[in-house]
Order: sequence, then C-alpha cells, then structure tokens
Amino acid sequence: MRADSRPVFVCVHGGSSNARAWGPLQNELALLGYRSHAVDLPGHGDLAGIPAAYYQQPQDVAAFAAAPSPVRGVTLADNVRHVVGVVRRLAPSGPVVLVGNSLGGLTISAVANAVPALLDRVVYLSALCLADPAMLTEAWDVADDNLMDAAVARIAVPREGDPGVARLNWRAAHADPEVFAALKAAIMADSTDHQFRLLLDSLDPDETYAVMEPGALVRADAWGRVPHTYVRLSDDRSLPLAVQDHMIRAADALTPHHPFDVHTLAASHVGYFSRPGVFAELLTKLV
Repeated sequence: MRADSRPVFVCVHGGSSNARAWGPLQNELALLGYRSHAVDLPGHGDLAGIPAAYYQQPQDVAAFAAAPSPVRGVTLADNVRHVVGVVRRLAPSGPVVLVGNSLGGLTISAVANAVPALLDRVVYLSALCLADPAMLTEAWDVADDNLMDAAVARIAVPREGDPGVARLNWRAAHADPEVFAALKAAIMADSTDHQFRLLLDSLDPDETYAVMEPGALVRADAWGRVPHTYVRLSDDRSLPLAVQDHMIRAADALTPHHPFDVHTLAASHVGYFSRPGVFAELLTKLV
C-alpha cells in the first residue's frame, strides 16, 4: 500500500469519556481531507461493559453504586499498550499525529515515551502534561480556580472496593437544572444546552486515576524527540489557563531546546465537541 503523505490523527479521550466524543471533530477532519481514528481506552466506550443500572430509568441508585467497574485494574501501561497497537497498525500508511484531551494527556505522553519514532507530532488539547516528578506528589504553585471539582462532587456515587476509581452519575444532571448548569459551565460553556445533553449521554460513569503515576512523566530522551504542540483553551474552566501554562513551562524547562509549539483557542475544555470546525482547521494547519 502506498503511504499517504497526509497524516492520520489518532485521538485519545479524557476522563469519563470515550471515542464517541471525537465524532464531530472527525467529521470536520474528513471534510478537510484527513483521516482520523478515535481510541476507546481500556474500560471505556462501546465494549466497556458499563453497568446496566446506569442506563435504567428510573435509575436504581443502589444497584448502580454496587455494580463492578469496567476500569477496575486498568493501568497506564494498559492504555499505552492499546494505543501503541493502534499507532503501529496506522504508521505504515502515513505519518501519525497523536491528539489528547484532559486526562488523555497522560496516555499520549507515555505513548510518545514508548514509540517516539512512530509519531510525527503529539498535540495536547488542554491536556495533562507532567514533566516534573513533584507534579505527582506535591501541590502545584498555581492558582487553580476550576469549576469542575465542585460540579462533579454533586454527581459522585459513593462506593467501596475500587481504589483510584471514581464513579459519576452524569445522567443525574438531566433531572437537576442546577447541576446541569454547573457541569455545563465547567466543561462546555460554549455549547448549546442540546449539545451538552448529547455530550452528557455519551460519557462513561467510571474513570481510574491510577494513571497518575511516574510512567506518565514526559522524558526528554523520548517524548522530547517528538514535535509537540500545546493548544491552550482560554475559556477552559475545568483545566484553567493558569494550570495549562504551568504545565507548558515545566515541559519547556525539561526540553529547553525543543519547547512546545503553543497555540490558543477561545474554547471550553471540550470545545472540540461543540466547535469542531475551529479545532479541525487548527490541527490541519499544524501538519
């Protein structure tokens, strides 16, 4: 097969999300003549085995809380193994650009550490990028006025038995206008209510924070060899601009001769869902 000179974009979702969140952006990329592949990380998406109680109406909250988690035991290494497998299959047909959002930034960092030679570029859309071990163990010296923590606390499902796994009842927001408004302000304030309802219904309830581990730290000798772009989202109230800039500075200090290529969009944390055309134009200009 003749390799395509145009890259394929491999998209890695954030916390409680899955491949479906990238659909609007993939459509826009296709209209611009670019291929893309959206990854379902292990324990996420259509084959994840989300508890049936999550979808039942009315919900059986007790059954939902007690149901096993599809992300139980999933590690960063599992995520990396899965994404590397996708990259290896796509690489023979052309350049690969790895794109991540939010918590997905930890996975794309670890993938770039593992297979730098297979990647043409790594792109962080307001995604986590950790360059200093202290970022895992100490408080960050930055003002974090995010709206996300308080909003998701209102839909958290208390449960036991799965350390590091958080369960959120996203669908409960449909029944509570105040919760709906708080989540929308934190995640996707630049959307219509209808768009945000679509996003809510696509989200997975469970996420594992076991991926916040040393393997997610970017390495100068591997990740640092791959051209890397950070797309700052100035209207992000889940991962505020000050936090994004703190991560950019830390990474640039690690690779001062190969700093981030930085761009800024006036968009929310999941703006690629609500305003996909703007993101598609930027991504295609990068390559």
